[in-house]
Amino acid sequence: MKNPPEDLPFREALKVWVKVAIHSFGGPAGQIAVMHKLLVEEKKWISETRFLHALNYCMLLPGPEAQQLATYIGWLLHRKKGGLAAGLLFILPGFISILILSLLYAYFKDVTFVQGIFYGIKPAVLAIVAGAVVKIGQKALKNNAMYLIAIAAFLSIFLFKVDFPYIILAAGLIGYPGGKWYPDIFYVIKGPQPKRQEDEFADRYIRHIRPSWISLLKTAFIFLVMWALPFFIIIAAGGRESVFFQEASFFSKTAVVTFGGAYSVLAYIAQKAVESYAWLKPGEMLDGLGMAETTPGPLIQVVQFVGFMGAFRFAGGMDPLLAGILGSVLVTWVTFVPCFLFIFAGAPYIEYLRGNKNLTAALSGITAAVVGVIANLGIWFSINTLFREVYDIEGFGFSMVAPVWNTLEGGAFFIAAIAFLLYFRWKLNMLQTIFSCMALGLLYMFLIGQ
Repeated sequence: MKNPPEDLPFREALKVWVKVAIHSFGGPAGQIAVMHKLLVEEKKWISETRFLHALNYCMLLPGPEAQQLATYIGWLLHRKKGGLAAGLLFILPGFISILILSLLYAYFKDVTFVQGIFYGIKPAVLAIVAGAVVKIGQKALKNNAMYLIAIAAFLSIFLFKVDFPYIILAAGLIGYPGGKWYPDIFYVIKGPQPKRQEDEFADRYIRHIRPSWISLLKTAFIFLVMWALPFFIIIAAGGRESVFFQEASFFSKTAVVTFGGAYSVLAYIAQKAVESYAWLKPGEMLDGLGMAETTPGPLIQVVQFVGFMGAFRFAGGMDPLLAGILGSVLVTWVTFVPCFLFIFAGAPYIEYLRGNKNLTAALSGITAAVVGVIANLGIWFSINTLFREVYDIEGFGFSMVAPVWNTLEGGAFFIAAIAFLLYFRWKLNMLQTIFSCMALGLLYMFLIGQ
């Protein structure tokens, strides 16, 4: 290997994290696939085993798992400066993109050009997410037992609306004893294997950072102070009645309950943002989600759009544009500071337990369940993109969202079909697919839409 991990310059890793950030389209499944391709397949800086082990820990945490995975691997390669660089760069392109789109939305929402952009890029994401789900599923679903866990997880959340944390807990409780009784089936994410070159650096590093209560308390104190800092500034400047204090409080709460990615908490955010705080008008949440789906970075970045619009509309005596920008920064801060806390505090313990067979068997079950959950998210987004109306089916103990078939959005369906051909048949990359569909959306809106 030209650049073995122990000689890996921080500058070279920084270039790769920039590349990961600007190509991180299509939601967590696509973002994880991009990192896997660059870090495991191309650069070979870490092994498949260590990648999946880190991924499973991040899946258990509240917050965006892909951003936390980038932070984890950055920490693994270059300690805390590597984790900060990887995590912050993962956020930055999406933050800038959504800030610009939020501004355009606030001032030019009804302009046909802007409508065309959103009309085209939403269907494109369907193809990208589908491709990423297939890739992740191929790596995680190694046998029939894993397929059954994935199917059970999908039905639990799609039909019975079981909360994501309960699904993860159940999968872990199945995988843990399953690893003892049927190790050949449940021990999918293997523990330590014969040493591979790409693991040697990480293993030497781990020996120098044994889990420590002192280090844990120090890390927790620093990041909790950083998390609380905006509250002190807001109270000193504007008091508890300002929109900024409301946003800081609300999104600090959502930051610690966002298990399973952005979709798991979007209904709650939409309800509060529209009905309780009136930051958004009905239907605008889906537009914000479209921004997050079609820009690089984690899907939970949609909260930035909510923060911008809330501060923009309730600026008080402040300039609305300045208020919107401050709202974006504030909401992003309170959403992502906890992510760094969870990784820097927990990763040393997770790495220390990497060889525990009982833990890895439980994580194998969790991985399979997550595939089913992600598939549910893809279907939910497809229904809400391709149909103008949906309705709830209830009865016999279950509930599901179904499309109203006579409200099929023909233009969106056509663009989605083209996107699948571009992405799967003609092998265009993510950006090429998105920009092609954006052009189709603009063409449709100017010629047929309105």
